[in-house]
Amino acid sequence: MKLHFTAAEASGDLLAREVMQAILERQPDCELAGIGGSEMARLGIQSPFDIAPLSVLGLVEGLMAYSTVIKLADAAADHIVENAPDAAVLVDSWGFCLRVGQRVRALAPHIRLIKLAGPQVWASRPGRAKTLAATFDQVLCLHEMELPYYEQLPIEAAAIGVPALSRGVPGDKARFCATHSLDPERPILLVLPGSRMSEIRRVAPALMRAALMVKHARPDVQLVAMPAESIADAFCADFASELESMRVPDEGSPHGDAMAAADLALACSGTVTSELAMQGTPMVVAYKLGSLTYLLARQIFRFKHVTLLNIAAGDQAIVPEFIQNEMTPERLSGAATELLKAPGKLAAQIAGQHEALKAMGHGARPTPDRAAEAILAGLE
Repeated sequence: MKLHFTAAEASGDLLAREVMQAILERQPDCELAGIGGSEMARLGIQSPFDIAPLSVLGLVEGLMAYSTVIKLADAAADHIVENAPDAAVLVDSWGFCLRVGQRVRALAPHIRLIKLAGPQVWASRPGRAKTLAATFDQVLCLHEMELPYYEQLPIEAAAIGVPALSRGVPGDKARFCATHSLDPERPILLVLPGSRMSEIRRVAPALMRAALMVKHARPDVQLVAMPAESIADAFCADFASELESMRVPDEGSPHGDAMAAADLALACSGTVTSELAMQGTPMVVAYKLGSLTYLLARQIFRFKHVTLLNIAAGDQAIVPEFIQNEMTPERLSGAATELLKAPGKLAAQIAGQHEALKAMGHGARPTPDRAAEAILAGLE
């Protein structure tokens, strides 16, 4: 059996590697190839090109990068066809993976196409389910509530759970503090600036400025910044002066340790919010899109909030989130400072996050195992 995985972003690269490992545990003789980043490289898979240019988000950014995305999508499809796998698994990145899938279907219709994970049809644009079914043979959804969208369509669908909920290895605060010369008795504020270059440009400046404002108001607070590995070099170059007042964990340092050590996090909305909740770490969330992209998104998005924890809690603000024009350093720092001086509010938020995790399926079998079994069952 031969499988090919394609991941266009850091989060997809991680999920792909986890699922690959789960497949190898069940089928040790399975031959794997792929396109990805550092996570796939840990399995000895060398990507034919760098996935970093694909980490774009938003309408304007997407249009500016359109020619690059199309070029790399076509190159990815050609790489899949050349490898002649039994199945190609395309991870996240809806537009890019759809283009790849359509080209593979045209060039090699015998290759089974699997989408991991499905588009968020539960939140907006349910018509994407039909678009997906026109090209792919199987879709692996993160949420059970997505399955009804595919029931009447010619595509196999299975729910595999939220990946972050399978990564809940308790972090080690003592180890992190010792490694990075931090005082465990003093508050630690963790900055998580995002994993895309667009997030580093739009969201990180406000988060970094807010962290320094908290430090000014509370000199006892210790600051830690933890960018995603895929954009760490660019982040450190852009914020060199701000980072003089912060610790930056070494590459390879367990992210769970940093999250567990933090008393509070300033986080760019994304997968890390669920990971923080798994570590019992309260947070203040920020996000910003291009103006046109945001206006269009608000027309089709079904929920008031964007943080998955808040949506899972019945679209209630258990986690403070500051989106678009509300995302200012002053508001972010004000919310963080208020939480740091109110242990009761921090405890209440942690409890609310825990309940949201339960609603998201915390405690179910690990996502990589469920995904691997669904992929192998489909091939049988």
